[in-house]
Formats: sequence, C-alpha cells, structure tokens
Amino acid sequence: MANKALGILSETIDLYNEAVIQIATPYSTGTGFYLAEYDLIVTNEHVIRENLKVVIAGENIDKSIVDVIYVDPLYDLAFLAAPKGQQLGRVELAKDEVLKQGMPVLAVGHPYGLKYTATQGIISNLLHEQKGINYIQHDAALNPGNSGGPLISSDARVIGVNTFIIKDGNNIGFSLPYSYLRDTLDEFRNGSNKPAVRCNSCLNIVFDEGGDIEYCPHCGSEIRLIKDIDPYNPTGVSKTIEAMLSTLGYNTDMSRRGPDHWEVERGSAKINISYYHKTGLIVGDAYLCSLPKDNIKALYTYLLRQNYELESLVFSVKGKDVIISLLIYDQYLNLDTCTKLMQHLMEKADHYDDILIDEYGALKKNENNLS
Repeated sequence: MANKALGILSETIDLYNEAVIQIATPYSTGTGFYLAEYDLIVTNEHVIRENLKVVIAGENIDKSIVDVIYVDPLYDLAFLAAPKGQQLGRVELAKDEVLKQGMPVLAVGHPYGLKYTATQGIISNLLHEQKGINYIQHDAALNPGNSGGPLISSDARVIGVNTFIIKDGNNIGFSLPYSYLRDTLDEFRNGSNKPAVRCNSCLNIVFDEGGDIEYCPHCGSEIRLIKDIDPYNPTGVSKTIEAMLSTLGYNTDMSRRGPDHWEVERGSAKINISYYHKTGLIVGDAYLCSLPKDNIKALYTYLLRQNYELESLVFSVKGKDVIISLLIYDQYLNLDTCTKLMQHLMEKADHYDDILIDEYGALKKNENNLS
C-alpha cells in the first residue's frame, strides 16, 4: 500500500511539472499554474501587482513575456495570457471535491526561486476566515516563491491556490479554495476573457470594453483597469545597470528577477546581477558548472591559480556550484565602467566554463529557471 501511495505521489509530481510555471517581475517572484480548460495561467495578485506584463518560464516553456489580463485583490487572484505555441501540461481543477480535515495534500511551486519543489501535508482547518473568505489551512511547507502555486488533492486535482503563510509559523499555510477560483474563472470567461478587474466595493468583475473607465459601472466606486498601470521605470543605479544590459544586447524586461536583481546567460554560463542598497554593492555572480565526483583536487588547484592571476574577478565554490564573481561599489559606477566590467565577467565566465567542463570533468548545468 505504501509503495502504491508513493507511486501515485510521484505521478502527480511529474504531471504538474509541466503545468507549474515560474513568474518574475521587477518587484517579486512567484509561481503560477496552467489550466488548459480555460487556457489561462493562474497565480496570486500580489505576485504580479503593478505589472502589465510578467516573465514566465517552465519545464517545456521558453522564457517569455506574457500579458496580465485579470487582477483580483479580494481573492488575491490574477490570470495571465498563456504563451502561444508552447507545450503546457494538462491538470484539472476540482469540480465537486469534498474537502475534509486530515486529507493529504501536495503543494508545488518555486520557493526562493528554486526550480520546482513539492511538499506534502494534510488539511488541518477548513474554516480559517479572513476578510470574509474561508481559506484552507494545511501544513504542507510553503515558502516565499510558492505564492500562486496549486494545492493538490490525492487524486491530482487542484483544490486551492497557495496564498499566504503565518510568519514564523511551523508549516502553517493557507490556500484559496478551488470554489472561489472556479467561480471567478467562469465569470471571467463569460466576459470573453477581455482584460478585467474585480471591483473592491460591489465585487463585480469590470471588463475593459475600450475607452476610459475610472468608475465601476455597477456601483460607481473608483477602479483602475490593467492598462492604466504605470510601467516599471528604474531609477538611479538600477537604471544604469539596465542601460548596461541593453548595451550588451540583453532584453531588460526578460532579465529582471525581482527587486534589483537580474539574470542573463552568456554561452553556457548563467550570470546573476544584484544591487544591495544598504552596502552600495553591485554583485555579478556567474554560475558556471558543478563540481565533478573525481579529480576535484586538480580543479581546486586550477581555480586557486586563476584567482591569483585574475584581475577584478574571483572564483568560489558554493555547494556544488563553481562561481566567478565581480564586485562594484555604486560610488564608482557609470555606464562605461559598468559595461566594461560586466562584459569582462561574461566573457571570462563562458571561457572558464568550457575549460572546467572539457579539461577537468566538471558537470554542465542544465537548468531553465528564473533564478
């Protein structure tokens, strides 16, 4: 019986691997999931807040930019347009599932930007009321980045949207029940899937029919349509970093990975760029290959020798990852200097990655995530 349960769990994880999606904006990262029945990506409103478009990626999805087409602060829901021409997994939303305390559940998502993780738990409470909504309380571990991911029943159906946790709580997570999601999806589909928002006063969904709409046509309360959201406009050091990325030929919209964090690729290397306001430090970390099982001493010796010879760059090892890093203080930053230093990092990262793999047996990375 235990082996059978493990088999079902493994099948469910594999099924959702192709339907669960990573989401990144200039302000945050999170999770979403694709529902073929509606041809939409579902996530939390707080994940995509103040964005007209977001970057997504998945197991079989190339990194791409998609439109936000529905926002709902009441239920903390948002819908994204599904990318065209991509192979997305097919998972089902529960229809008449009877939820009970003690039921086993599975939460999947991308916590802390990690690539696809799954945690198990049970439903502990079905009547946790907040702002008039009864949330599912469960103990499947949720972490930052899980927001917007699906809560899954033992028969592999979506029974909730993972929405929030109690800070410093011991695996106490809350998910919006599927009934709220299904009702919202059906109402949205009845409006022909036009961009829409939910009015916070009368709770009606207001569709963008064209023209300027400042007030809810049902109750007269002030509303703001998606098209009226101001696009992200970086300033200061962040603006300089994005100008540098553009100069080097990168799409800045596709490169953003949360507040003051960017990710690009150069050859086989992945480069993370972060700006830390408190210290005034800009860090470029180029993640190269992974340590091999054999011949590690020779690889370490080579890295130490290169550290002695390199200028402005330094090798390090974090876990299994080999990293080459660049540090710049913002007081010395200008576009020309930033561009030259980052270009040097990228060129060396691609160069050394090939050497470590071809000559020292390091393991090539094969990741397609947003972090």
